[in-house]
Amino acid sequence: MHHNLPQLDRLFLTDGGIETDFIFNRGFALPSMSAVMLLRTADGRAALEDYYRSYLDLARRAGTGFELVSASWRASPAWAPELGISQEELDSLNRSSVDMLLEMRDRYESDALPIVVTGCIGPRGDGYDPGEIMTVEQAEAYHLRQASVLASAGADMLSAITMTNVNEAIGIVRAARSLAIPVSISFTVETDGSLPTGEPLAAAIAAVDEATDSYAAYFMVNCAHPTHFAAPLMEGGAWTKRIGGLRANASRCSHAELDGMDELDTGDPVELGQLYRQLRERLPHINVLGGCCGTDIRHVTAIAESCAAHRTDRVAEPSAA
Repeated sequence: MHHNLPQLDRLFLTDGGIETDFIFNRGFALPSMSAVMLLRTADGRAALEDYYRSYLDLARRAGTGFELVSASWRASPAWAPELGISQEELDSLNRSSVDMLLEMRDRYESDALPIVVTGCIGPRGDGYDPGEIMTVEQAEAYHLRQASVLASAGADMLSAITMTNVNEAIGIVRAARSLAIPVSISFTVETDGSLPTGEPLAAAIAAVDEATDSYAAYFMVNCAHPTHFAAPLMEGGAWTKRIGGLRANASRCSHAELDGMDELDTGDPVELGQLYRQLRERLPHINVLGGCCGTDIRHVTAIAESCAAHRTDRVAEPSAA
């Protein structure tokens, strides 16, 4: 499938781990780790705008494009009861999460800074544990509601982040195809580079493509440290051409170890940037670079310094979040 997305042809940055950043660095309480709840208050909206603004400023300095991803990772229908709100309010918050990004694009976009607005879809359950796996048909029906809301709000594309299993990924791609909107799929992987279900990343991507006529614009790897997934990517193979982005964790720890921690492990931002560069030197088509759990503006700045095509002293080190 051809998708008219600028990040297919040039380097783009995106943000870091929004939920862990707001909880551990910014002191916000996010019910069920749902950043979309920030949109319910003026203070939350202002903080969210400030968050995105810092990344847009970084992309402008680095000379890259930017993918603005909505704060709707944990905002699919099953989360409404957990959040104590109605489905209708959750739909409204999903729309608002895209509206905010469209307004920011109007203020920031230029020929030198192309911006793609992406509607974020998370897993029905946990991003580390596949739990009870839906059928493909169940996954498509479940995710269609949120996908429809994000698409109708004006998102350029959808991105399913922290996908733990193939069926859910296929269902989301099928939902996106029914709406005629581009979509990317980002898989969570374990320390061995395989999905939490045990399926190798290459096999998972092949299965999704086979079931959807390769409709996804590209795939991403997220929620693991680069040392966990570098080996299979470095081995190469035709399947690696489908990897278009990285959103790594800051920590080298496993998901089980991270779940048992009381403090955030922010790892080494400089090392993270260097590891991204090594992967891009081998796989230069990986164009969308951001972070996942434990990462913030410091990590994405280090990634930009290591990887941006126009990295110069314009990419200044920000203060800690």
